[in-house]
Amino acid sequence: MIPEIGHFAIVMTLILATVQAVVPLAGATMGNERWMAVARPAAYGQFSFLFVAFVLLAYSFVVNDFTVSYVANHSNTLLPIGYKISAVWGGHEGSLLLWSLVLSGWTAAVALWSHHLPTIVSSRVLGVMGLISIGFNAFLLFTSNPFDRLLPDFPPDGGDLNPLLQDPGLIVHPPMLYMGYVGFSVAFAFAIAGLLGGRLDSAWARWSRPWTTVAWCFLTLGIALGSWWAYYELGWGGWWFWDPVENASFMPWLAGTALMHSLAVTEKRGVFKAWTVLLAILTFSLSLLGTFLVRSGVLTSVHAFAADPTRGFFVLVFLLLVVGSSLLLFAIRGQSLKSESHYDLFSREVFLLVNNIILICATGVVLVGTLSPILFDVLELGKISVGEPFFNTTFAPIALVLMVFTAIGPLVNWKRHNFSVLRSSLLQALVISVVAAAIALWTFDAGWNWLVFVTLLLCAWVVSHSLLDVWKKIASAKAGVWAGIKRLSLSYRGMVIAHIGIAITVAGIAMTSNYDVERDVRMHAGDEVDIGPYHFVFEGVKEVEGPNYFATRGFVSVTKEGDPVALLTPEKRRYHVRRDVMTEAAIDAGFSRDLYVALGEPLDDGSWAVRIYFKPFMRWVWGGGVVMAIGGFIAMSDRRYRIKVRQKVSNVATGLMGGNAA
Repeated sequence: MIPEIGHFAIVMTLILATVQAVVPLAGATMGNERWMAVARPAAYGQFSFLFVAFVLLAYSFVVNDFTVSYVANHSNTLLPIGYKISAVWGGHEGSLLLWSLVLSGWTAAVALWSHHLPTIVSSRVLGVMGLISIGFNAFLLFTSNPFDRLLPDFPPDGGDLNPLLQDPGLIVHPPMLYMGYVGFSVAFAFAIAGLLGGRLDSAWARWSRPWTTVAWCFLTLGIALGSWWAYYELGWGGWWFWDPVENASFMPWLAGTALMHSLAVTEKRGVFKAWTVLLAILTFSLSLLGTFLVRSGVLTSVHAFAADPTRGFFVLVFLLLVVGSSLLLFAIRGQSLKSESHYDLFSREVFLLVNNIILICATGVVLVGTLSPILFDVLELGKISVGEPFFNTTFAPIALVLMVFTAIGPLVNWKRHNFSVLRSSLLQALVISVVAAAIALWTFDAGWNWLVFVTLLLCAWVVSHSLLDVWKKIASAKAGVWAGIKRLSLSYRGMVIAHIGIAITVAGIAMTSNYDVERDVRMHAGDEVDIGPYHFVFEGVKEVEGPNYFATRGFVSVTKEGDPVALLTPEKRRYHVRRDVMTEAAIDAGFSRDLYVALGEPLDDGSWAVRIYFKPFMRWVWGGGVVMAIGGFIAMSDRRYRIKVRQKVSNVATGLMGGNAA
């Protein structure tokens, strides 16, 4: 009975999504206030029914209801309860239910926080999001229903969750990534609503900007978590493999970064409106492309969910409909996207435009590298492989050029700027950057590397420019330093923090990519190996039993100059049900380095293959991502984006009752 209720909830969701899409958009076209008022209760209802469906699927996992096909294929009686819950989104059907739930959550949030918008605008935005919901809910109901029964024959103990997914990373990574992916649908909906109404001005950009920033923050955290998860779970010691599915999340992040900056220009100066609309369409389209790549079976990846051509065809058709219809609307309404002001060649507008062009070039490089093997295969031109050498050669120079403009852009005034005023700041920052980069390499004492030096110089260039600009703004306050700090807007503070986060990540990438040390060794109990200043001793192995696996656990003691540093315990796990053998690496993490040990296979002479890594500044790669996201959250909390909490809460009941609160 429980699965049938869940199925009914999905049916009701599709009905409400259709109502939310059709009635408010028709009401906005005809100026019917009552029809437009339907948008909010439909959005709340859609979220409520999907939440019920999600809870019921989770309940089916907890009680081991293996008559549900999805539960039987992705759970087992021996699976720990935490992984039973996360297994809800551990396969295709459940992850799509999570996707739809997150989409309905964003829709409900827009309904809740959009009472300050004109009714016709909010109804169009919610109507467009309803159209998107129709596509995903139809996909969920007709091709990927997680409540399909497996009767009368079903496994009494279930199958099992993929051992790669039996990890805390599954609990946090997909929800965070989906919050970013799906969140860009709000920016897309605002862009389409603006085109429908012919209103694409500074106010429109101000309405759209916080939603875009929040989605970008979640996607940043999701990508960082995915990188961290792959690093410690796969046992390869790598943090980014340019895997097609990794690229599928990276492309909307790059386009979304450009969109955020373009929205800032449109809000401040009323320019770049066409550019902003196209970026909103591109960013969400790339999110849909990622869905297609993961669920179509056109590529092989450890991250891919499905290999069903029917499902892939459904997503492809939906992607083409979204992209085609939105670009057609853009072509029809393009004449309304004229700029409202002018600017000189040396101005912040131009620097942000150059930044965006560089980001789109970077997106294009990743897109070409990701899709080329697929296109060659489809067109029967042969098999090609595009891997790390291509991406490193093409993407790295673009990223370094981007760092140059990232530092200078915020220092330049809107509309026009006198270069002579900026000259002294540029010189100061250059001197500081050269000295800082040289000191960093000298302190690390790993040999000279020009590429690393230039990268660290540019990272210091971004940080020094940001801090010098903050100091000048604070020092100019006549009432004192504290008054100067208070005068800085949250939007500005968030921007500075996010830029510093980018510098931290790039510095970590440069150091760990060029100075990491990998050693594959054959070790008996008592054998020793030195890597840098660290002394590793293999103490032997012992058998241990987990909740649903047996494991061989190794013991590796680490000392530095005779002082104990860590006891690392890598494992080789053998799972009971699927009989898969998995490597669980052991990592001693530090501010400036990671010590990473993975246990390989037993050898004929009783020894073990052991892989040992020294990874300098590894944590900086993800730490910078966290700093970027913090900066984004601070920026979107600026007072001009806030809504009165009392007004917001009082309007919830009005929306649920179908009233019109403009």
